[in-house]
Amino acid sequence: MFCLAVTSAIATMTVPATAQSDAAFHEVETKYIFGLFTLGSATGIEGEKAIELNTTAGFGKRAGRYAATETEIEVEYTPNQYVQIELGPTVSYYNIRNVPGLDDRNGGNVNGFEGDFRFLLLDRGPSPFAVTLSVEPEWHSFDETSSVRVSNYGLETKLEADTELVKNRLFLAFNALYEPEITLDLSGGGWSSESTWGVSSALAFQIIPKVVVGSDLWYLHHYEGVGFNSSTGDALYLGPTFFWQIAPKVLMAASWQAQLAGHEMGVAFPLDLTDFSRQRARLLVEVEF
Repeated sequence: MFCLAVTSAIATMTVPATAQSDAAFHEVETKYIFGLFTLGSATGIEGEKAIELNTTAGFGKRAGRYAATETEIEVEYTPNQYVQIELGPTVSYYNIRNVPGLDDRNGGNVNGFEGDFRFLLLDRGPSPFAVTLSVEPEWHSFDETSSVRVSNYGLETKLEADTELVKNRLFLAFNALYEPEITLDLSGGGWSSESTWGVSSALAFQIIPKVVVGSDLWYLHHYEGVGFNSSTGDALYLGPTFFWQIAPKVLMAASWQAQLAGHEMGVAFPLDLTDFSRQRARLLVEVEF
């Protein structure tokens, strides 16, 4: 509801200032118009190829200075309108100082490989919603939070659904996430497992042709074990989103979110700043070729 109120307010304020013919607002692919934490269902046009730089960053822990980023350098290919494939390496950077439980670190490294296989399950037409299944296997050689040397395997799985509330102008999306992970601590700590599930709701409004703004709300819950064995904490994030189709074959998208609420098991303080960061952000640039 908060996302709806924010985007509706934006729409109310901006429509008079951009009194253009509806014909100026063309159809947009929905994949990135909700920012980058919540994704739309679009899988692109058959034969499309692109290179993407997609950076995710986390900022802030309970104390000290904390920043960690991961950049995916991926090639995207759409063999047909129902399937989209992304593959590429990841590069991480850490700036950690005086954070309890984490070693100080300031540096970066190549940190693994990721793929993303997206399958369009339901297209808009007879149905008001379109739904895509995203399966993202990944391997990391450094822990994403602490930078400790590990061998980490994850499988992020998402259902991505969206609908058009006002033709070519106002869009609504929902995502559901499940991500199991297993990790070998190469310093001798043995194997461990964890999992995260989450749900989101996002609104996006095409404020002027090819520029979309909105808001994105996420709830995440973290567990020990891949089967929700033991809850360790949860987090509620909210923040704005931005999308710009810079040129016919060039686009950028961005998201920023702050943890508004959350709880870490066994900790009296508010928020979960062990499993999650205080703030998180994403920035993507895509170039088709």
